[in-house]
Amino acid sequence: MRHTFHTEQWLPYPTEQVFAFFADPANLPPLMPRWQRARVERSNYVAPPGSSSAAVAAGEGSLITISFRPIPFVPLRLEWDAYIAEFHWNDFFCDEQRRGPFHYFRHCHRVRQERNGTSISDAVEYELPLGKLGDLANGLAMKRQIRALFNYRQKMLPVLLAGAASRQA
Repeated sequence: MRHTFHTEQWLPYPTEQVFAFFADPANLPPLMPRWQRARVERSNYVAPPGSSSAAVAAGEGSLITISFRPIPFVPLRLEWDAYIAEFHWNDFFCDEQRRGPFHYFRHCHRVRQERNGTSISDAVEYELPLGKLGDLANGLAMKRQIRALFNYRQKMLPVLLAGAASRQA
């Protein structure tokens, strides 16, 4: 069974800056809890139309492989291939798992200018492997883990964007 998760956050930064931050895959590991020790292993970027030559962005058709620890204190690492299936500069992009722990995973990031800042919304649709057993695992743990990952990201985003803004100034 497919499950969904949605969250939204307002940030006091221009839409262009927020979108460029999310479009750069190097910014993904710092948005994940430190215990996961996430890192970008490989990337095949396709520059999006309308991006500047100075911007690093994974446009439609890009494939990024990250690895991470799925369980605290366990040295096992999982690899995840994320394919950018849709990309519209300063509006939204959607990534889909091509290889990883889920049976199905699609995550759409959307930005919009709002109240002298930017609102970012995330819509995730996912399905765990193993059918009804996967559904049980979702109810017991996965749903909470996804919520915790996004809570961590929402806590880190203002810190990371402030650091990026001070480096650009």
